[in-house]
Amino acid sequence: MPYHPFVSDERDLQGEIFAKMSDTDIARPAGVPYFGLGDLLTLPQNFGNIFLGETFSSYISVHNDSTTVCKDIVLKVDLQTSSQRLMLSGSESRPLMELPPDYSIDDVIHHEVKELGTHILVCAVSYTTSQGEKNAFRKFFKFQVLKPLDVKTKFYNAESDEVYLEAQIQNITPQPIYMEHVSLDPSTQYNAKELNNLDGKECPDLVFGKVNYLNPMDTRQYLYCLSPKQEGTRDSKILKGVTNIGKLDIVWKTNMGERGRLQTSQLQRVAPGYGDIRVTVESVPDTVQLEVTFNIICRITNCCERTMDLTLVLQNNSSAGLVWCGISGRQLGKLPPNEHMDLTLTLIATIPGLQTISGLRLTDNFLKRTYEHDELSQVFVYNDCSQ
Repeated sequence: MPYHPFVSDERDLQGEIFAKMSDTDIARPAGVPYFGLGDLLTLPQNFGNIFLGETFSSYISVHNDSTTVCKDIVLKVDLQTSSQRLMLSGSESRPLMELPPDYSIDDVIHHEVKELGTHILVCAVSYTTSQGEKNAFRKFFKFQVLKPLDVKTKFYNAESDEVYLEAQIQNITPQPIYMEHVSLDPSTQYNAKELNNLDGKECPDLVFGKVNYLNPMDTRQYLYCLSPKQEGTRDSKILKGVTNIGKLDIVWKTNMGERGRLQTSQLQRVAPGYGDIRVTVESVPDTVQLEVTFNIICRITNCCERTMDLTLVLQNNSSAGLVWCGISGRQLGKLPPNEHMDLTLTLIATIPGLQTISGLRLTDNFLKRTYEHDELSQVFVYNDCSQ
């Protein structure tokens, strides 16, 4: 609380009045009569920077600076936002019977800030004077709640039904923050695995290093792999319509040790469009030897609402490093909606290097429509010079 002394010569007409005012001023510091700061604390009009997800704490003191006793004192504290008004203190408390001179009513309030924008702390005090007169007054303290983090997400849909989530978290506060905890709470259809730890250690460390903090305007990427649960993989129709991935839970601390927490809304991805027929490779070797045959297992799934009568055609390209072996144009039979069949197919490697499996064609005999499937997978072809 600032102290503003009135300095005047005692021989002046107003000197004695000013001296009395200074002696009785509540803000006057003890032992230092003309010092500019008093011994008491006041709630400033500006709280500084308050960010979304942090806990707003305030110490409130009602002091009787009169010379008489006040009675039936009631202190109520509300926090008013753009959408609601929250009662923080005084809703169930009984009135204080008496408050003698130079005594105070003290209260500490805490509130987790969950909204952006302007907040107004409203402190209302009602009391009765010694003459029985009822009085009341209110104090307003306005502050802004700012956004501490900027979160951006990217999704990568793999052919194996796995979804990779990249979360970019940027510190937009003016000071460094310590990233205490960042996790993904997946939706009911997925299991989540964090890919932010170093492998090969009993106590895995984060890839970001031992000093886990973000400087102002710095950005950090977190990576997660979401795998569909077993009951979800059985029904491709259900999995195809899943757009809710989960929520990010972020906990940080400021440079003064104050904790903040944010949880995002449900993260939405654009569900991949598989068309009428989906072809995935369930089994394929990583490496194969040059001029040696190898097998792959392909899964064909009917994603439409009607039964399909399919014919398999294998097309070879003279410039391709992998050549199909086997019968082309064979009948696969009828495939009901949302059902799948597994096929074992054979190829031979003709060119060394990283080669792509392409050239699988499926024809629906009912509609005479052909579905082309290329770039199904890749294998590395090596030449064994010892043979």
